[in-house]
This record gives sequence, structure tokens and C-alpha cells, in this order.
Amino acid sequence: MGRIVWIASYPKSGNTWMRAFLANYYSHAGKPASLEEVSKFAVSESHPERYRQYAGGQDPASIPYERLAQVRPQVHAAIAAASPRTVFAKSHNYMGRFAGYPLHNLQATAGAVYIVRNPLDVAVSMMDHFGLNADEAIDFMANEETATPSNEFSVAEFLASWSTHVSSWTAQRHPNIVVLRYEDMLERPGKAFQAVLKLVNQPRDAKRMNQAIKQSSFRRLRSLEDQHGFGERSYHSRRFFRSGSRDQWRTVLSREQVERMIEEHEDQMKRFDYIPKRF
Repeated sequence: MGRIVWIASYPKSGNTWMRAFLANYYSHAGKPASLEEVSKFAVSESHPERYRQYAGGQDPASIPYERLAQVRPQVHAAIAAASPRTVFAKSHNYMGRFAGYPLHNLQATAGAVYIVRNPLDVAVSMMDHFGLNADEAIDFMANEETATPSNEFSVAEFLASWSTHVSSWTAQRHPNIVVLRYEDMLERPGKAFQAVLKLVNQPRDAKRMNQAIKQSSFRRLRSLEDQHGFGERSYHSRRFFRSGSRDQWRTVLSREQVERMIEEHEDQMKRFDYIPKRF
């Protein structure tokens, strides 16, 4: 078994919040972890420099997608080999293959935390983060060929559609994969985060956990961003920590747009109780 525990999600589903909680829990400091510490807490498997050495020194932003997929297992093996113990790694890739190559090296993997969020709210957050209108966000989430482009900050990540992404990580139960709904993290953060600590064999310390929950609250994270900025903010957005609440879609999406989302993602939305009443 490997050492990597993936913190995995479709984009804009709570990945950063999970990393903030864990950063604060592990640091157990008297003050909240900085956003720089949050970013560094979990290894970014898509960081360009991790790929340069396996692509003959080629500029990572120009590496063809098939070549990225080919070397990705080597990058993951190197991440696991560099750590003497469990290492958390962030991923937005779906659990599958691209061009015949696995997007996650299972030999380097010890487990995963997968966060799923109501796709109606994901669409709203993606509008802000990627500079899309509502219909463009809906199309983006329905496209089985969706991948984020490589740039100076990240090599391409292969998402597929929202439904495929969710199904790929959650269709089969596995004892080393903890699946959490973003909405349950909002309503019962203690229960949600306790499941994660159990996965990585961290002793349950209620006082320490409650402190980490407070230190990683959305209000606290937003305040830190207002004071110091955040490197993961998209240039399309005024801030990364924009709202963090649920049911934002109700004031943004039209009935027709909601119906389109349900038509595209009905099976997975039913599984996770995301289909609104009267739809």
C-alpha cells in the first residue's frame, strides 16, 4: 500500500476547506493556519515542476495531454516515495484513465477523501471562478471531455462530466475512501471531519477538532484572504472564498437551467439527494 491520501473533488466542491481543516488540526497552533500553509499542507499533484523532469525538461504548460497522462503515475510514485509517512495530495482528476493511463497511481495510494457538492451550487461557483455564464457552466459540467488547461500554476486535470467524476469515486464503496457531502460538512462538521481523522488513524481529540473547525470556518478563511490575498484565487474572481453557503443556485439559475442540470445528472443527483422539491 502507498502513502498518498487523496483529497479529491470536482472543482469548487470544498477541497480547500478540507485542506484548511486538516492544516489547522495537524498544526494545533494557537492561531489559524495561514492560507499559504493551507495551500502547502496537501501536495498539489498537478504542480508543473513535478512533471518537467519526467518530460525531458519540456515546459510543463506545453506538454501534450497524452504525455501528461503517461508520466502522471511516475509523479505520484515520487510523491509517495518522498514522504516517510502518510501524505495528503489534492486532486481534481476523476478516478479513471486518460489515453489508457491511470489518473491516480493506486500503488502509491493509501486512501482518499472525496467531497461531493450539489452540482447546482457548483455551477454557480464555477461561473465566478472560471468566468462563465450559467449556460456555459452547465455545458462545462456535462461535457465528458472536460479538462482544465495547463498553465504556469497547474498542468491539465481531467474532470469528465460532473456525473462521471462523482460516480468514478463513489459508485463502489471502499473502506479506504471516505465520501462526504459538502452540505453535511456545513451542518455537522464534527461528524464529517471525525470520519476523515479516523481514515488516517488520527486519535479523536474533541477539543483539538473543535478548535480546527473554528480556525477553518468560512468567515475566518475569507478574513484571511481579505487581509493577505490567496494564491489559488482565479483572475476571474474578486475573491476565492466568495460565499461558501448552500442553495445559492436559487437566486441565480432559472427553472429551465435547473431542469437542464437535472436532465444531465439525474442519477447522481438522486443518489446524493440533490434534486429540489417540485422538480
